[in-house]
Amino acid sequence: MTTPVLKQNRGPEFTRILALGGARGDLTVTNDDIAEPINSSDEWIRQRTGVITRKRASHDVGAVDLAETASREALEKAGLTADQIGVVLVSTVSNTMPTPSMAALLAERIGAKPAAAYDISAACAGYAYGIAQADALVKSGIADYVLVVGAEKLSDIIDPTDRSISFLLGDGAGAAVVGPSDTPGISPTVWGSDGEWSTIGMTSTYQEFREGAGSVAWPTIRQEGPTVFRWAVWEMVKVAKKALDAAGITSADLAAFVPHQANMRIIDEFAKQLGLPESVVIGRDIETTGNTSAASIPLATHRLLAENPGLSGGLSLQIGFGAGLVFGAQVVVLP
Repeated sequence: MTTPVLKQNRGPEFTRILALGGARGDLTVTNDDIAEPINSSDEWIRQRTGVITRKRASHDVGAVDLAETASREALEKAGLTADQIGVVLVSTVSNTMPTPSMAALLAERIGAKPAAAYDISAACAGYAYGIAQADALVKSGIADYVLVVGAEKLSDIIDPTDRSISFLLGDGAGAAVVGPSDTPGISPTVWGSDGEWSTIGMTSTYQEFREGAGSVAWPTIRQEGPTVFRWAVWEMVKVAKKALDAAGITSADLAAFVPHQANMRIIDEFAKQLGLPESVVIGRDIETTGNTSAASIPLATHRLLAENPGLSGGLSLQIGFGAGLVFGAQVVVLP
């Protein structure tokens, strides 16, 4: 018996990011507002992190609300309606429930039914992972357009007395619409994991919290700051250089560099180690937004284009890295 040959979908040869949208928490939290519980000061926080203020969401504003706002802006800028989206991807570590996914909730809200929808749990590399998957989904013919969203309400999972990371974190969402292109708009992605899961993570599991009968606090996020700094600068520079090689370009060809907004010192040292020309504009959204994990790259890019519209059409190297440890980088044409 001859086995029938299965039919295969084939999509366009190239893809690109068509448009971006962004949303930040409605509250502005200063360093003075949070310094006392960590026995710190505005000066200490600025010197160590570069953060002056961070955006956080009110109690009744969830990550999915921020995701909806960002997604609607991206769709409008792309000139698309939600029913044209074939897949909705949400990168997040702050969904309020294990199931349903935030992506499914978002798809219903914006009217993207019957789009496939699922979450990506890759922490601060989540957006880069989403862009990689969207690129493949469109090229394979599975979807004409893919909505990629990084959405976080990290204020739900912080301990105000934690000196390792709590003062860095903010709330926000960034959305990108990926679709077909006549020319290459997304380079091959360089991604992976390092296995150092204890470097950034939660203080306990939900099971430990449930069974602790009050003796275990609500799980919150923490990190080993010096270890993360060394890894982010020295190891992730290697990944960034591999991404440039995979794209077939050098740093001199870039218009912009948008790393995960982890810490201003990391961003500055990263740019120095890459040897970026002065002409390359660097995304520095962390100063007034804070570290928003999976949302940080799209939000920083969103701001970059708002402040420098002439960068549209130029090349941007974006790299995310975080808990896992996980990382992902690619070069994209700015919408």
